[in-house]
Amino acid sequence: MKNTFGNNLTITLFGESHQQAIGATLDGLPAGIYIDEKEIERIMELRKPQGTISTSRKESDRVEIISGLFEQHTTGTPLTILIKNENVRSKDYASQRYIARCSHTDYSAYMKYLGYNDYRGSGHFSGRLSAAIVACGAICLQILALKDIHIYSHIKQIGTLTDEPFASCDKHLLNKQLMALKDAYFAVIDEEQKAKMLEAIEDARLQQDSIGGVIESLVVNLDPGIGEPTFDSLESMLAHGIFGIGGIKAVEFGDGMAMSTMCGSKANDPFRVKDGRITTLTNHNGGINGGISNGMPLVIKSYIKPTPSIMQLQQTVDFKKLENVEYQLSGRHDPCIVHRARIVIDSMIAITLCDMLMMRYGELYFNGGFKE
Repeated sequence: MKNTFGNNLTITLFGESHQQAIGATLDGLPAGIYIDEKEIERIMELRKPQGTISTSRKESDRVEIISGLFEQHTTGTPLTILIKNENVRSKDYASQRYIARCSHTDYSAYMKYLGYNDYRGSGHFSGRLSAAIVACGAICLQILALKDIHIYSHIKQIGTLTDEPFASCDKHLLNKQLMALKDAYFAVIDEEQKAKMLEAIEDARLQQDSIGGVIESLVVNLDPGIGEPTFDSLESMLAHGIFGIGGIKAVEFGDGMAMSTMCGSKANDPFRVKDGRITTLTNHNGGINGGISNGMPLVIKSYIKPTPSIMQLQQTVDFKKLENVEYQLSGRHDPCIVHRARIVIDSMIAITLCDMLMMRYGELYFNGGFKE
């Protein structure tokens, strides 16, 4: 099983939902980078469940860094994070061990690991492991900020309800939008749409159902020239990382699929010189040409399926007895994960970009210099 992603900077995930802990190791971090652990706590809060629109499973998610950090600076050796599991209810899963929950990994994981996998709470496949991604992302977001590179995301869509788009042609308005999103738990631009989205999630919960949506991310101040022309293109690496997040079913860059319906005269982004730098008048390509950044903001859309854990009676199989059965879930589940997934996506983008920048410039690009 491969649980490691990245080239120069790698992230390795470990743990299961109902074991003692989950965690991750970041290997390849440059030495001498100051890490604010309070900032890690702030970012972790954005993933936690809140209210009836999220699961009732509450975890402290206290991040314990057990190696790779000394006197608040990275040492350059592998940085390992532990996050303890404290609020587990394994009995919720015991009676349905061999029941293939619809759209879950129960059957595929059983086949891959010959029945030895920890099935409780989806085990290693649980969304619980996204907490470890966020902890690593909280470090990488701080590293990117050293170069004034920032990632902002909003809930572009819940079901059929859509948020106001980024004001890409109005720099003042865009900056106002971005600042408002930074600390928002349910990150939308249009407050009226926010109320409707929350109502839609609550309706799904009351109907013992779930609902999906779309996260749109914007990366600003990334240098041109980042990425590779073929297999390690900026798009392919970002998509590779984002698809490592449970529930992601599609990733788009710029106008994405809509570009297939355009003429070249519409889809092309005209280059111009403005204030002494190269820019484009539009950004249909989402800041990437030929797999390499062009200096415009990266625009990434991540499509998230409805949570498969719903309380309705469903048809499936008992894969041990090879029998058709009906089942109805119990336990604690999210009617929607889109709002919580936002910071997970930001984190995976940050991890990937740190790796890509180090591929381009080397680890000293972020290094703070020798300690005196």
